[in-house]
Amino acid sequence: MDALDDAPPPLTGLDAIVDQFPTYEDYLDNQVTNVDMYYLENEEMARSLVELGYRGEGEILRRDEFETRKEQMYVVNRARGNKKPKKLASAGKELSKKPLLKALAQREEAVRVGKLSTLIYVRDFNKKGHEISGYVDYADRLANSNFELVFDKKKPIMPTPKDLSYFNWETMNSTVNDSPNWQVITDDERGILFKNTRDGKIVDVDPKAKPGDNTTRFDVKTDEYHHVVLYDHLTRRRK
Repeated sequence: MDALDDAPPPLTGLDAIVDQFPTYEDYLDNQVTNVDMYYLENEEMARSLVELGYRGEGEILRRDEFETRKEQMYVVNRARGNKKPKKLASAGKELSKKPLLKALAQREEAVRVGKLSTLIYVRDFNKKGHEISGYVDYADRLANSNFELVFDKKKPIMPTPKDLSYFNWETMNSTVNDSPNWQVITDDERGILFKNTRDGKIVDVDPKAKPGDNTTRFDVKTDEYHHVVLYDHLTRRRK
């Protein structure tokens, strides 16, 4: 059989439109013009006007229509694919008594497919008794390490000099590094900030400040580590 026979048919009509945009918000943003933003000066208001049909070109898809077609396309693509989805590192693990690992397992699939970017702040003591703190890019760790060892409780999640930030309170050694998903900003008066490379949004990790657009802070109550905080950022493609 010719390999071309296995290729999916080209998308047409509304399916082709839906396939262009990861989320409904991206679809609405594509209908907003520079003129709209000049007069409205508010992204959410501009989206609402598009959704209501007051802006944009042609007939605008309703949110439920968009999401239904998106789900149908996902099901069809999964059924057509010959490869099994990548097994999650957390699959089949007993994590009910490990709050941090349970929280990371709940986020793993969304992080792997790029729907979610999670920063992990950890503060704890290493084998030498030195207090270590820093920020870890969860997606980068999943991609570049055997994270199943973490879910098997054979390896801790400790910041290293290769992570987004690292500080040894005993030796005063510190490092910062960008990752494929985050740019570290250290010259801002607010303190250390993280800029998402996908949508350009800033995450403020100051516990007294709001974390930023599309970002939620979760303090994890656990005896696994001295202090752990998760910052969940819902990612959207920048126009």
